[in-house]
Amino acid sequence: QELNEVAHKEDPGRLTVAAANVENRPENVITDIMAYNTYPGWYWAQPSIMKSSVAHWNRLVGNKGICVSEYGAGANIWHHQQDVQSAPKTDGIFHPEEWQAIVHEQNYRGISSSDFVWGSFVWNMFDFAVPTSKRGSVDARNMKGMMTFDRRIKKDSYFWYKANWSKEPVLYLTQRRNAVREKKETSITVYSNIGTPKVYLNGKELTGVRKGYTDVHYIFDKVVLDDGKNILKASLLHQGKEYTDEIEWNYNGECNREADFLEHKKEHGS
Repeated sequence: QELNEVAHKEDPGRLTVAAANVENRPENVITDIMAYNTYPGWYWAQPSIMKSSVAHWNRLVGNKGICVSEYGAGANIWHHQQDVQSAPKTDGIFHPEEWQAIVHEQNYRGISSSDFVWGSFVWNMFDFAVPTSKRGSVDARNMKGMMTFDRRIKKDSYFWYKANWSKEPVLYLTQRRNAVREKKETSITVYSNIGTPKVYLNGKELTGVRKGYTDVHYIFDKVVLDDGKNILKASLLHQGKEYTDEIEWNYNGECNREADFLEHKKEHGS
């Protein structure tokens, strides 16, 4: 309370704000406005709960609007799982990149469709050091970043926000690092801010595209891969220029990537 009064005295034209992750604490009613850290799809619930989560926090402040000061999920770029449906153990060693993308897709939908949310902050831009952390099979590392610790590799989540926010043309096939496919039937996701993409599997155009959580989100369901090598290509003509993206997947029979990883970890310790 004293700090809040000093801030108003020093700068009477500016609002004070605090961030919290626990409701009904006395500190939460001191500042003019409030922000909340909330992680649906990572530490609790499913990512689709974000919309109701921010509505709940907004009610706690008298429906005067809130900020989401942290949200996100961890992802190791070497961990992958096709058609993942729920969060991995957040304190465990297997953190697939695909789940992080799903969390951001659904969380951002909940935030952007809530007009009382006056700001939001993705946690985090880069993987970062945490000396006590032992998660995602890399010690001393928090991997909630949209880019790797060395700033070299951009995860799928990076391109989700680039497609939604940037004015630069974006055409991006997701799951490019999940090259060894677990199942013959799969979905294909494309982020495109320049229109509906055409997608080809081994030269044959796919049909049945649907929109996902925002206008840049395109999904092709029930795609059946060939045995062996599969070439995926997305293309789009925009303002007289052709944009393309191409990745390679391989299917050689069903497997369980998480189980294989855990068995490898047990045998080799890395």
